[in-house]
Amino acid sequence: MKLHASDTQKYQTVTGYDETGVEINAQRYNYSLIVLPEIPPRAWDAPTFESITAEHFATIGDDNPDVVILGTGARQRFIHPRLTAALTMRRIGVECMDSQAACRTYNILMGEGRKVTLALVIDNSIDHTEGKTA
Repeated sequence: MKLHASDTQKYQTVTGYDETGVEINAQRYNYSLIVLPEIPPRAWDAPTFESITAEHFATIGDDNPDVVILGTGARQRFIHPRLTAALTMRRIGVECMDSQAACRTYNILMGEGRKVTLALVIDNSIDHTEGKTA
């Protein structure tokens, strides 16, 4: 789904998404990534929801966001609190939602000037035409 047409901007904005990837400022990414408003997107070594560890969130904490929006794929899934404990202890909120909702929420919070991080799991081991794992 396209959100809106956009040239490369000062801020990293989600401009489109579908089951297999996301567009940030109209550039396509087909792998899990971390998106912050003022820093180019970077790959996130979390290829599946099940592969996420506490260390994945510790590296996100190094960016000092106010809130982390975790996009969990096609459906909303919740991360175990022990995995986000390092962020919680630093008063960094973590919200889990399906990836489409996460992209929309990131754009809204970023537009409000919040220090938000989008952590997006893009699981390409799933055959999206059949809904089966590849």
